[in-house]
Amino acid sequence: MGRSQSLPRGGDPRFGPDADDSGSPILHVDMDAFFASVEVRSRPELRGRPVIVGGLGARGVVSSASYEARRYGVRSAMPMMRARALCPQAVYLAPDFSAYTAASRAVMQIFRDVTPLVEPLSLDEAFLDVAGARRLFGSPAEIARAIRARVATDQQLTCSVGVAPSKFVAKLGSTRAKPDGLLVVPADRVLDFLHPLPVDALWGVGERSAEALRRLGLATIGDLAEAPYAMLRKALGEAAAGHLHALAWGRDPRAVSPEHVEKSIGAEVTFDADVADPLEIRRALLALADKVGARLRGAGQVGRTVSLKVRLADFRTLSRSRTLPVPTDTAREMFDTVWALFTALDPGERVRLVGVRMEGLAAAGDTPRQLALGAPERGWREAEAAADAAAARFGRSVIGPASLLGNRDARRNENPRRP
Repeated sequence: MGRSQSLPRGGDPRFGPDADDSGSPILHVDMDAFFASVEVRSRPELRGRPVIVGGLGARGVVSSASYEARRYGVRSAMPMMRARALCPQAVYLAPDFSAYTAASRAVMQIFRDVTPLVEPLSLDEAFLDVAGARRLFGSPAEIARAIRARVATDQQLTCSVGVAPSKFVAKLGSTRAKPDGLLVVPADRVLDFLHPLPVDALWGVGERSAEALRRLGLATIGDLAEAPYAMLRKALGEAAAGHLHALAWGRDPRAVSPEHVEKSIGAEVTFDADVADPLEIRRALLALADKVGARLRGAGQVGRTVSLKVRLADFRTLSRSRTLPVPTDTAREMFDTVWALFTALDPGERVRLVGVRMEGLAAAGDTPRQLALGAPERGWREAEAAADAAAARFGRSVIGPASLLGNRDARRNENPRRP
């Protein structure tokens, strides 16, 4: 989808929470400033203050910004240095993915208590098809209101919901409903809703393609819908033209797919300054493996292929991978593998970025575990699962690999004395 910040917010009574929802069984639920909101939930003294989550180094980027921070122009994916210039008084926090994963699982369970047709898109958003839930729970808008109320009561978090006939329109609806709102698009009002929106609201239109469309005089979705198809095909190619033309007329036949599974889970870090010290790189890889392992276990998944990514100071990117004999979700096994890959790679130059990724994912419960000959029955996985439980209660900053704990105090970088 295009840039969500370009969309005008809701307010049109034709699409209010009391609009006709009889032909709109698809919900898109999007948590509001999710990472930042989870942090504020665990630290109520931050409520009302601008909170920014992301990489804290000079090369870091913003992962999430509270709405208080957004008033200063801070946005997700913005360079952290730019965010600090716009909002120096904010509280700056490094991401705690174990906390976000735990919160996400709780929220997704609320959705699944309503319908089994839940398609997560990420930790903080999902599509729901509630057509079969009407008899028990009421109309789609009533279900959306109930979900929002339960998320607020049970999880002390807020979410925005779009209710529409299709996934594409529902996702646009939740964006316009933000923050903490509900927007309903009746089936017979889809084009009234879509056509005034900017062209970069279309799924798949980024900044460059939006600029190309504007050069053709196509500023809104309605402009694109009415444009000669031959012109679109010449400018965009057959596949993109067909895709965008269909969306512009509100055609999106995709069903909610509850079997959606992430193809991979990974994490990477950009060093504040290019690094040559193998010990520092080793510690970074261990921290990344710890993070990926926690996310795998939180999602109930295991992976079979471990991938290493190394970006050198001259911006060349090297990658290596290794397929394990048995799928795993343990950080220790991932780290041992990526460290062996890095040692064999021996880049011989300063390193700008390293990343760890687990691919070939499968549900942990559906994957038999093989006990290695001579290995203890309980080992790394049990220890890391116990660490997950402790982290869920006390925070990830107080538990982890012993060689990393010395740096955990630096996780939260804030300015408590500023207003």
